[in-house]
Amino acid sequence: MSFLDLIWQNQAEIITLCMVALMMAISPGADFVLVTKNSLSYSRTAGLYTTLGITTGTWVHISYSIAGLAIVINASPMLFNALKYLGAFYLVFIGISSIKTKGTESDGLQEYFDSIRPATAFISGFFSNALNPKTTLFFLGIFTQLVTLETPVIMQFIYGIIISFAHLLWFSLLSYLLTHQKLLPKVKRYQKMINLLMGITLIALGLKLIFV
Repeated sequence: MSFLDLIWQNQAEIITLCMVALMMAISPGADFVLVTKNSLSYSRTAGLYTTLGITTGTWVHISYSIAGLAIVINASPMLFNALKYLGAFYLVFIGISSIKTKGTESDGLQEYFDSIRPATAFISGFFSNALNPKTTLFFLGIFTQLVTLETPVIMQFIYGIIISFAHLLWFSLLSYLLTHQKLLPKVKRYQKMINLLMGITLIALGLKLIFV
């Protein structure tokens, strides 16, 4: 069977996955808050590097799903809970860091670019997604519903690419809109309040994972 035949045969699943993946990326959560925080607190560049980290993080879930570990995680509450608590503590940590972040008072945009290293923004996005139980549950649902023992590995990679691209597209757009020239000066005036709200939201998300 050729590649095009494979795509045609699974077109219904692909269309469904495209819509579900985009809705999953858009839905408010830790990734959304983190991209918003880094874009507004630092720069569009920081937001985009965070987005790249998130997109890369999705491949952690894609990899274990293709390897069949999604079934193991689904069958092992202990393993899933370990991932859940690790992700929760990470959200609390970056939430506290956000609250401690000082507002930017300078009018120069260069200070935004210098205030966080690209690698730091990337890593924060990567761990936010890779350790996110919500994302794990999403992949458990997708790959246990769409993937069978007969599903070719190349088709599973296509599913992964679709999910990854949906995250890249949405969060890149979000970073761009949040740092638009007309919005940025207004944001800077409320920087400390934004950092506080983003920090509280991240902490709340982490505590919800721990206690719910």
